[in-house]
This record gives sequence, C-alpha cells and structure tokens, in this order.
Amino acid sequence: MTLPTLLTIGYENADLDAFLATLVAHGVTLLVDTRERAQSRRRGYSKTALGEALRERGIEYRHLRDLGTPPSLRKEYRLSHDFGLLTRGYHAHLATRGETLEELGTLAAQHRACLLCYEADPGACHRSLIAARLQELGLVGEVEHLRVG
Repeated sequence: MTLPTLLTIGYENADLDAFLATLVAHGVTLLVDTRERAQSRRRGYSKTALGEALRERGIEYRHLRDLGTPPSLRKEYRLSHDFGLLTRGYHAHLATRGETLEELGTLAAQHRACLLCYEADPGACHRSLIAARLQELGLVGEVEHLRVG
C-alpha cells in the first residue's frame, strides 16, 4: 500500500488569490487548518471567509483545532523565540492528540490534503511537526511544503 503524500502551506505575506491558485495548481482537495484559533487579521484568512473561498474552488475545509499550538506555548515562543523549546512543548502536546492525528491520517488517505498555518517557513512552524509525526505513525508518506507564488 502506498502512503499518501501530505502537503503543507503557510499564508504569511501571501496574497489570497495567489494562495488559492497555489492550492488549485497542486490539486489540493482538502485544506486542514491547524491553527488553534482560525482567525486572522489578514483579510480572507479567517475560518468563514476562507472556507467560502475554498468551496468556490472545489476545495473542502476542515479546522482541526486540537492540532493548534496551545496559547501558553505561543506566548512562551513570542517571548523567547526559542523554536527548540516550542518544538519540545508541541511534541508533548501532540502526544495527547492521538485521535485527532488518526483522523488526519484518514483524511489524508481520502483526499489530496494540505495542512494550513500562518508561517511561510515550514521549518519554523508546528505544521512541519504534525507532518513528521504522521510520517512516524505510518499514516502518510512524503511531505511536500508548498510556497505561495
């Protein structure tokens, strides 16, 4: 059995039309929002508006809040800028999210799924940690980090 490829994308500094075009160009059929709070100061990237824009392009939207970075970790990271510290804390968080990770693995097997978060650089974002954990669990194969533009 071939494991599904999982895509990831960040919307930092991304024009909404270019962001949506990137998803379409890569054949995404499901965008999985991994933000704890699916709100944004950037127009078009909050849950309702984004969901509508995706539907217009034939892409489903799912918000998996359980995979978001807990507020205490986000606050600590804003103060320290220590990604190693964030990584350790987030791994501990993921260890308590087995059901949600299994759900995400099932979704990835059924759709051309892409994980969404804010940061443009996947190496500085928790979505890369989610993707790596899914690989460790044998739920996805390759991971491809998309860039807008």
